[in-house]
Amino acid sequence: MSDAASTSVPVIETRALRKVYAEGSEAEVIALQGVDMRVDRGEFVAIMGPSGSGKSTLMNLIGCLDTPTSGTYHCDGVDVSTLDREELAALRRDKIGFVFQGFNLLPRMSAEDNVAMPLGYAQVPPAERSRLAIEALEAVGLGGRTSHRPSELSGGQQQRVAIARALINQPPILLADEPTGALDSKTGEEILALFKRLRDDGHTVILITHDAEVAAHADRTYVMRDGEMHEEGGEA
Repeated sequence: MSDAASTSVPVIETRALRKVYAEGSEAEVIALQGVDMRVDRGEFVAIMGPSGSGKSTLMNLIGCLDTPTSGTYHCDGVDVSTLDREELAALRRDKIGFVFQGFNLLPRMSAEDNVAMPLGYAQVPPAERSRLAIEALEAVGLGGRTSHRPSELSGGQQQRVAIARALINQPPILLADEPTGALDSKTGEEILALFKRLRDDGHTVILITHDAEVAAHADRTYVMRDGEMHEEGGEA
């Protein structure tokens, strides 16, 4: 596939994506209703909405952590419904980096070891793992903190470690769920600036947030309400 052809394929494309829990029962919950979404390579997109709006359900579907009730999802041109469990795991590993509000770092491991962890699953040799982890930490401004444990790092530094870990496999897509939620506003601004730099480096960043000020940093904003999605005109 030529460069021109590959860039024309959306990194994320959903069509009529629907998710229903306990379908047909009295406890039925329609979490997503016919979501159409297209995100191109190198975009920084925010998905905004209050708790219960469906944005976390959508993130789980985009991250291939759950399957839709109906509709289609193409991730980097691949129809994920055609993949078996092993292929899905490989797609998650190779295509998607996850960043969470709670950092999800292992407390007894150094920053370097936390970042290198995904490479263990990919059976990368230890020396190469170490080199790549240090490079990733340097890329997020933590080259001098490789041997520090999470308890020896500030909240913003821990989130940078988590971002470095998400980037270690060089995935095209970065999914960030409330990544500034546990940080003060100044540190949050620094993390958002880092996401913009990653976008400029060619990563596609999708940010889940309930905060309009955070969403305003993105190139485009989708708003979720009662399982339905609408795009609003936003400025980066």
